[in-house]
Amino acid sequence: MLGRTYEGQNCSVAKTLELVGERWTVLILREIYFGHRRFDEIADGLKIARNVLTQRLQRLVDEDVLIKVAYQERPQRFEYRLTEKGLDLWPVLITLMQFGDRHYAPDGPPVILTHKDCGGTLDAHRTCMACGAKLTARDVRAHAGPGA
Repeated sequence: MLGRTYEGQNCSVAKTLELVGERWTVLILREIYFGHRRFDEIADGLKIARNVLTQRLQRLVDEDVLIKVAYQERPQRFEYRLTEKGLDLWPVLITLMQFGDRHYAPDGPPVILTHKDCGGTLDAHRTCMACGAKLTARDVRAHAGPGA
């Protein structure tokens, strides 16, 4: 049986899987990339147990993928924002999304990403199909697609 960790493996893929391979982690990141940054928004969107969400968010903060920023003092409440390290995972998420759209979305993509500047969609290389700009997580908006 495969263990839960990849200790002893000198492999960048294995080390990355230690972080993003946990159940829910990539979906939590998806929610944050798509603009849901507050705990309740993430919990409601995923229907995830609050204790599990708390643990996963803390791990992502500990790993410097997210930072916690207070948005309210009384009671104190936080939102979660991507760090540069967290933004570096965006191409991975987009590749997984595009794979799922091709192979597991018979009614069309549930989410469409559009370029904030011109409204074009992105291709498999994360380039805007309308204006040709190379896009990053900061350049796109998520909208409900035909398969939503």
